[in-house]
Amino acid sequence: MGTRVVVVGGGIAGLATAHHLLAARPDLEVHVIDGGDRPGGKVRGETVAGVTVDVGAESIVASSATARRLITDLGMADDLVHPERVPATIWSRGARHPVPPRTFMGIPSAETDTTGLLDDGEARRAADPAPFVLAGSDVSVGDAVGAVHGRAVVDRIVEPLLGGVYAGRVDALSLRATMPGLWSAMAEGRSLPESVRSLLPAPTPRPAPRVMGLVGGTHRLVEALAERVTAAGGRVSSGSLVRELHRTPEGWRVVSGPTTHPVTHDAEVVVLATPAAPTGRLLGDHAPRAALALGAVEYASMAVVTLALPRSQVATLPGSGFLVPAVEGRTIKAATFSAAKWAWVASASTDVTLLRASIGRAREVATLQRDDDELRSVALAEVGEALGTTLPEPVDSHVRRWGGGLPQYDLGHTDRVAVARAEVAALPGLEITGAAYDGVGIAAVLDGALRTATTILAALPPSSTTRQESS
Repeated sequence: MGTRVVVVGGGIAGLATAHHLLAARPDLEVHVIDGGDRPGGKVRGETVAGVTVDVGAESIVASSATARRLITDLGMADDLVHPERVPATIWSRGARHPVPPRTFMGIPSAETDTTGLLDDGEARRAADPAPFVLAGSDVSVGDAVGAVHGRAVVDRIVEPLLGGVYAGRVDALSLRATMPGLWSAMAEGRSLPESVRSLLPAPTPRPAPRVMGLVGGTHRLVEALAERVTAAGGRVSSGSLVRELHRTPEGWRVVSGPTTHPVTHDAEVVVLATPAAPTGRLLGDHAPRAALALGAVEYASMAVVTLALPRSQVATLPGSGFLVPAVEGRTIKAATFSAAKWAWVASASTDVTLLRASIGRAREVATLQRDDDELRSVALAEVGEALGTTLPEPVDSHVRRWGGGLPQYDLGHTDRVAVARAEVAALPGLEITGAAYDGVGIAAVLDGALRTATTILAALPPSSTTRQESS
């Protein structure tokens, strides 16, 4: 019997970890246990007006070598695509403005022109950076950028860009955790503008795409991972919540299912690829400091509203979509014109134009208490207002709610992660991975999954096949 590995959590972190383990060691007995109705977590597809589209994460950082290798390994390299070269905008003060060029997550460089989006006084302040010295182990993005470039840059540029990634509050998000490269440059003594300049690529007439996706949707990646894990002899079980974790003489015991019908799973290795709160609860009896640290990680809830509009009644949508600063007081925080951004979406149907709106920021509880019909109506109305027109009624729509979907990398996050990892590292056969640690995007999660699998493989005894080959 091979070494048994239980992966708790069937999102992209858990599935990728399982895949890497089985690809390297087919003799392992790997079982992925997931509480959702199907594997994939927040990478998910749904059919709207006959077209299956992403209703969660839809793109991957294009520079991710880990993601590209994985997609190639899964036989999907020919399906890699980049967005169309259409610009995004920021809907601010009643108008849509181009996203300023040559910024690092919205933080200006010397080449950034903010006029139009900012008023004359705000633009002058943005272009005249004030000195700022890091003090202490962390600082919020809002405090650092506001001190250097003024509050308008924070509210009108940085917040909507970061909000699209974290759905967070810019005055609480940690500069160190959300922008570690920038933090490191500043920690070496560089100013914020100098640090931004060091991280920006050289200007080119045709900049490389920042993100990539898959024909048919990024959700195909998790579907392919689940299929590959199963084909390699692993198991993927959905609809089964893990409630307990116990130490045994041989390793670990995981208890899943309802309290009335518990199911036990014994393993030499357990990977917790679940959000911070359930991971903390499972660690409570074994790593109390880690449990406390992970329990302090807040999560933001959000919803993705997908609208299929009759194509005959919709003019060509301008650009790839727009972002909405929180100071505007709107319900939606972003809109993506899917049919304009992705060529495969546009060609999937001649009858409808597909777009989607994102709703929900950290601690905005009331926004998501509206029912699905109201979220659809407000999304349709606000997108139409941004475009300066009344949009037709959708022929189909879909609302996907992500309760507690995005971990907040607030002040102190890096230290919390370090505490959790240090205590878990002292427990043989136990690993933690996922979006709560080193980045919320797909690329960062895939990097973490690969590191987790590599750590496990290095600690495992060699298989009988390996021993025979070496003798």
